Amino acid sequence: MDDERRFQEALRSLRVWDTELPAFDPADVPEEPVALFRAWFTDAVEAKAVEPHTMTLATADADGRPDLRTVMLHGADARGWHFASHAGSAKGRQLAARPEAALGFYWPVRGRAVRVRGTVVTGTPEEAYADLHHRTAGALASALVGRQSEPLGSLDELAEASAAAWDRALREPEAHAESWTLYVVEPAEVEFFQGDAQRRHVRLRYRRDPAGGWERELLWP
Repeated sequence: MDDERRFQEALRSLRVWDTELPAFDPADVPEEPVALFRAWFTDAVEAKAVEPHTMTLATADADGRPDLRTVMLHGADARGWHFASHAGSAKGRQLAARPEAALGFYWPVRGRAVRVRGTVVTGTPEEAYADLHHRTAGALASALVGRQSEPLGSLDELAEASAAAWDRALREPEAHAESWTLYVVEPAEVEFFQGDAQRRHVRLRYRRDPAGGWERELLWP
């Protein structure tokens, strides 16, 4: 009971957006969502948001059951939102079977969130190689370990594999993890949420139209 009481006290003690929130005028936005996302992302970085490039990736398995995890954003451009992983990982297998996903960003320091939904396509092997080698030696070592999402026998087994991968990454900085794959979420919908202290939150949704352009609409909070 003591743990339950402490949990409930901790939960009730929390407050949302204990900071001054920016204004957001949905009448003055770009015609397409990537430009607004980039502006909000840059603003979050300048506001010293913690790890603003982390995002929640939601997929579905072969039975249609939802799944999610936290991954890192590797880019956002006219093609869509980029991330990378091993093709044989749980998310890689799910995306191969059902190439659709949703992304979620949340920057509490600005009271802002962004949601992206769309089809997922894979980049070329050359793009995957370039993506991995634009990152740190630690990222390369982690990729070289591989076996993501497989059962692990012990932490000692992980330590041994990681040490070998670090050694190779430092000796062979051009080494490549063949299963490393670049994924791009091609957006069909992108929603921008701006929190408001009076709970008059602003929600703006971009929706892809049949001609390939974008329609914009406001949503009730």
